[in-house]
Amino acid sequence: MIQARDLAKVYGDKTAVDGVTFTVQPGRVTGFLGPNGAGKSTTMRMIMGLDAPTRGSVTVNGEPYVKHQAPLREIGALLEARAVHPGRTAYTHLRALAATHGIPNSRVSEVIEMTGLGAVARKKVKGFSLGMGQRLGIAAALLGDPQVVVLDEPVNGLDPEGVLWVRNLVKYLASEGRTVFLSSHLMSEMSQTADHLIVIGRGRIIADAPIADILNGQGQARTRVRTDAPEQLAGLLAREGVSIQTKERELLEVSGLEPREIAQTALRNGVLVYELTPLTASLEEAYLELTKDDVEYRSDRPDAGHTTAKHAAEAGAAPTAASNPTASNPTGSGLEPTQTQEANR
Repeated sequence: MIQARDLAKVYGDKTAVDGVTFTVQPGRVTGFLGPNGAGKSTTMRMIMGLDAPTRGSVTVNGEPYVKHQAPLREIGALLEARAVHPGRTAYTHLRALAATHGIPNSRVSEVIEMTGLGAVARKKVKGFSLGMGQRLGIAAALLGDPQVVVLDEPVNGLDPEGVLWVRNLVKYLASEGRTVFLSSHLMSEMSQTADHLIVIGRGRIIADAPIADILNGQGQARTRVRTDAPEQLAGLLAREGVSIQTKERELLEVSGLEPREIAQTALRNGVLVYELTPLTASLEEAYLELTKDDVEYRSDRPDAGHTTAKHAAEAGAAPTAASNPTASNPTGSGLEPTQTQEANR
């Protein structure tokens, strides 16, 4: 278990982490998300004892990292995959780590095979691709068979087979009752991997909940509607708080109304509807909504096909209420994969 209490880090006049409190529970995969500069890396460094907190505390299984007698057996981490001497081989790097922590050579061989490094274990790290460097970093994190695993962008540089392997690996580790804490910029991958999410923005926690709760709690209800009279139906549905997008010639996406309301309106006005499908927000949409006030850089997004209540009314159908619309909210492999194309590119 990882516990942070009022954890803060200040560099000069910049507050990188501003009094965060959270718990990473064992037995599940906890994802850590946030915009660039939000404080993710600083938080992970404080967990690993690489940065001292300005205020507050963070413990791993009840103790600060530096207090553990055999830290590699307690917590394994991948923070910087390239932090390896380029002249070493994968085997000698892992063997050196094992020797300094009283870990037998047999465990080195185990993690080499587990991470798919067998074919390149005797090759120098300087010739490794980014993906193979990531695998070596994960091997080092697992070397001590730790109860807590912290991985920063573990799928960076991996091919699809490698991404699937990491997904299965972290789920397996969590199923064994271990604490798994990982960050990633790949929302689609995080949505398939994490059970729980912690989202940080401008150094503060802005969400800490099961991923299902975050998806259900963000944005308006959205419904895909297929009809042979899209302009007429858009006009009938237009009102304050409703946003309508034309996706195809006969396809609308309506935000701000429940499917029942759309169906009743269509029925009352004799509009034939072929499809009425409730849509669930993606993790990307939920994340963008959560962090919209905490991003370091902003860019305008095109909103092609966006129909507001005013536009619908101008198309020839009278809206039911004054228009002031809001914008719409925006398979398993084993744990011992064979050698992939990532080797020695």
